[in-house]
Amino acid sequence: MTAAAILRHLAFAALLALFSAGIVRAMIAVRVMDTPDSRKAHDRPTPKGGGVGIVLAFLLGIAILYRFAEFARLADPYFRGVIEASVAIAVVAFFDDLYDWPFMVKLGAQVLAAAVAVSSGLYIEDYRLPYIGAVPIGWLGVPITAVWLLFTTNAMNFIDGLNGLASGVSLIACLFLAGIAAVHGSWFAYAACGLLAAGIAGFLPFNFPKARIFMGDVGSQFCGFMLAVLAVVAGRIEGVPLSFMLVPLLLSGVLFDVAFTLVRRAWQGEAVTKPHRGHLYQIAHRSGVPPVAVALIHWGFAVFGGLCCLLFIVEPRVVKPIVALLPLLPQLGWTWYVVRRARAVGLGRWG
Repeated sequence: MTAAAILRHLAFAALLALFSAGIVRAMIAVRVMDTPDSRKAHDRPTPKGGGVGIVLAFLLGIAILYRFAEFARLADPYFRGVIEASVAIAVVAFFDDLYDWPFMVKLGAQVLAAAVAVSSGLYIEDYRLPYIGAVPIGWLGVPITAVWLLFTTNAMNFIDGLNGLASGVSLIACLFLAGIAAVHGSWFAYAACGLLAAGIAGFLPFNFPKARIFMGDVGSQFCGFMLAVLAVVAGRIEGVPLSFMLVPLLLSGVLFDVAFTLVRRAWQGEAVTKPHRGHLYQIAHRSGVPPVAVALIHWGFAVFGGLCCLLFIVEPRVVKPIVALLPLLPQLGWTWYVVRRARAVGLGRWG
């Protein structure tokens, strides 16, 4: 890619970021309010729905990509599948912001959005195992992909409880994945990550370090869903040596927090679908860690995951499993630290 092309892409991304910022300002004026309650970190009503700016900037970029950048398009029906699935999850999440659906209703709507993606052919057909190589998984790829899409979508939604945490992690993940995709000639993944990053960049100044508006479910679910879809695109669709493992490495902090919390609550006999304040990042905040510090720590996890991605790509196959486990080290250290703080301030079972 030439320097002139990079400058054109950066200019286009800057225009999309400004477009996203304009939509976010409009959503502040609309004032769809997020009222405080016992589970939330904020103490005064704050507008939500800032993720609409992210969604509209991404969709505008995708429309321009479809019209003018044929080299970066996926073959149909995959391209249509990405667009239809992204619109579906955005609509589902926006109505959830408006009406605060129960979790099971929200999950059912997410299943429909995931079905849109999978039915277009966006699912994993084989999995590359170390020492073995590609292992065809046949029809199992459909439910595995659907579970991946749903888990990542909800993980990003669950982690969106402090200013800048989910949006910052998503932005870092997009930038790393865009750079990796560009180096390997995976042009759709490069373009889509750039478009998503531009939308997030337009939103983030309104949310971090202090929030004039929240992303809302429309932003957090959309970012999680699109990153999950892009993992499938990078690892399944394009004939380049990108791995499905890249996005899990980039989102290791988010995925670990949610998985750990679900396992802990199930082990303690709690209903995992019941609202709570027991995520690691919430416990850290409740035990006295400033919210900006918690967000920056998670940004650090994303950067570390990105560095692990770079190492994962260049290392020989026999070493890749070790590299894939490296993000667990800071997660285990963070868990130990949070548990100690929780016990020191008497949070008990953390609920």
